[in-house]
Amino acid sequence: MTESLGRPSPGAGASGVGTDPGDAALVAASLGEPERFAELFDRYAPAIHRYVARRLGRDAADDVTAETFLTAFRIRAGYDSGRAGVRPWLYGIAAKLISRHRREEVRALKLLARTGHDPVAASWTDSADDRVAAQAASRPLARALAALSEGDRDVLLLFAWADFTYQEIAEALGIPVGTVRSRLNRARRKLRTAAGAYSPFGDPLEPRLTGKGEAV
Repeated sequence: MTESLGRPSPGAGASGVGTDPGDAALVAASLGEPERFAELFDRYAPAIHRYVARRLGRDAADDVTAETFLTAFRIRAGYDSGRAGVRPWLYGIAAKLISRHRREEVRALKLLARTGHDPVAASWTDSADDRVAAQAASRPLARALAALSEGDRDVLLLFAWADFTYQEIAEALGIPVGTVRSRLNRARRKLRTAAGAYSPFGDPLEPRLTGKGEAV
């Protein structure tokens, strides 16, 4: 649950793939050929599973990932091709499903804050990510994460773990970009204060620049 909140290297999303401009066409094609939707599952399910596992653990991730794609398949006719991409759409569905497990997520963070034991990481059968950082797993940071509102935590973790832009987060969560900025700034401030000298929040969480060199 408390893996490093640093971001992946520039140029690559946490999923290992960027938004494919052909995704929208693939959704449209699946309306007549349902089997085509499996291509989206193959493309994005591994990354979504990793994201959910970091928050809820491997077992819950299996169920949430499966339900995410089942839901997306059922509502695909309503997909708006003008969105930032399919990835925010899918993560938005996953975020709603994760919210059903909010109590479990907060309970695990509070347990980590009290004992230093991460029940989510301990439940994994292999090393999901070798970049498990002691500073990100510190008790003060876990306590601060648990204290964040659900909305602030969703924004922070989509930014830090899914490598989303502000616009992608806005589309995933159905909120204005300005709200994304305010929530992210608030969450960063709280976690920096809590983590003190062990804060993982430096340049990796500074505003990202667009291709035009403008902050988003």
